[in-house]
Amino acid sequence: MAAAALALCAALAPAVTVAPAPAQAADTVRGLQWYLDYLKVPAAHKITKGSGVVVAVIDSGVEASHPDLRGQVLAGHGTSATAARDGRRDDDKVKGHGTSMAGIIAGRGGGAMTELGIAPGAKILPVSMSATFNDQDVLLGVRWAADNGADVINLSVGGGNRAASPDLVDAINYALSKNVVVVASAGNIEQGDRQVTSPANIPGVIAVSGFDKRGRFFAGSVQGPETVIAGPMESIIGPAPKGVSPNGYSVGSGTSSAGAIISGVVALIRSQYPNLDAANVINRLIKTARDAGPPGRDPQFGFGTVDLMAALTRSVPPVTANPLLEDSAAGPTRPGGAAARPNDDDGPAVEFGVTNKAGAIVQVVLCLGVPIAALIVLLVVLRRRKRRPPPAGGPYPGTPLPGWPATQPTPVGYGPPPQHPAGYGPPPQHPAGYGPPPGQPGPGYPAPSYPAQGYPPAPTAPAPPPGASGWPGPGQAAPPPGPHQQQQ
Repeated sequence: MAAAALALCAALAPAVTVAPAPAQAADTVRGLQWYLDYLKVPAAHKITKGSGVVVAVIDSGVEASHPDLRGQVLAGHGTSATAARDGRRDDDKVKGHGTSMAGIIAGRGGGAMTELGIAPGAKILPVSMSATFNDQDVLLGVRWAADNGADVINLSVGGGNRAASPDLVDAINYALSKNVVVVASAGNIEQGDRQVTSPANIPGVIAVSGFDKRGRFFAGSVQGPETVIAGPMESIIGPAPKGVSPNGYSVGSGTSSAGAIISGVVALIRSQYPNLDAANVINRLIKTARDAGPPGRDPQFGFGTVDLMAALTRSVPPVTANPLLEDSAAGPTRPGGAAARPNDDDGPAVEFGVTNKAGAIVQVVLCLGVPIAALIVLLVVLRRRKRRPPPAGGPYPGTPLPGWPATQPTPVGYGPPPQHPAGYGPPPQHPAGYGPPPGQPGPGYPAPSYPAQGYPPAPTAPAPPPGASGWPGPGQAAPPPGPHQQQQ
């Protein structure tokens, strides 16, 4: 198990913090909460505000006395001797990270100069790890929260460019088995993160990247195949202890804030659909996401940018298992597995897709098998056609029919026309300009070539005119008056 301590303010906090009071009266707290309008939060609050849902914030603790959080913070837990025993004190003296995350999720709001959370009806369950923490603190916090009523666990924390420890993976799997939805921030470039960090890179966790005010991928967010969804990340305001900010607020850009916003969205979904298990809450979140970037799941946006109103109102078919576990990307192990794959500091982003050999072989077989099978069927059909004998008494395609002029080829693929009497002959109805009335052979159709059945004998030649020479003798057919012409 990795035991190296990580500085909370470096690994978790937003990249930028602005503590001074607003420069103008127009710069109100509500005015700076641009993401509320972007996500249509006021409309969502007409449907639900998250009542009945408990969100555990495993962080530096939460300043429960902040005006925007009074009455919102339950008695929680401290994972170490230096942390607040009930979690209701923020030990981050630089940024007040835990307090900001709690306010973004469940701030009471109520005025222009107060923080309105995504789910103001939800309650915060604070789990304090003090200002520094390690994997042991995180896993203890996750297990405690799962055992003490958390419906959602917010982990705006990151473990740098490394794999999750096996014990932390087990703790996350334990929370998932307790029907808890786990949300974690993907990581920030400014803090030195290069890939999706632990615990966000553990399968089953909602790994959150960030987008800016225009819905574009935020350059300060890490990306990777474990990314699940993107939330607002740029210039997010949150409450802060007075010891950190005299006016009680700070503004920052980081995936910590994006993760907190998504935790609030999950709280609203759980409140609106109290009978849904964690798997179906996650499925509803990702199935209603607005696709962004390349089609389908991608390393920057995951399944897309969050669409709050769609998540609360759209019809989504149920699932029987956590969709994030059905086809996990390469990285940390599946539940119960061994240690996760180590991250490469400068490795390129990897597209989401099949990452195991068996799956790749199946895909190759499926891709090649269908066209090969079609080709075999085509060859069999062509071989049978080639071997098919010509119709009885009829010519091969392309040769004249008996009794037809040599200049009139048989249509390709035809034997005798189906209307011909047995033994063939001219068609029952001659084309215009071709011959005599029905029952009489036409000029140029020699009598010996006609079949005997169903036709009169060949006509005899008339008596030669006086003085004519070269006229055929008795019993011979008269020659045609001239060369045959094919009707056009």
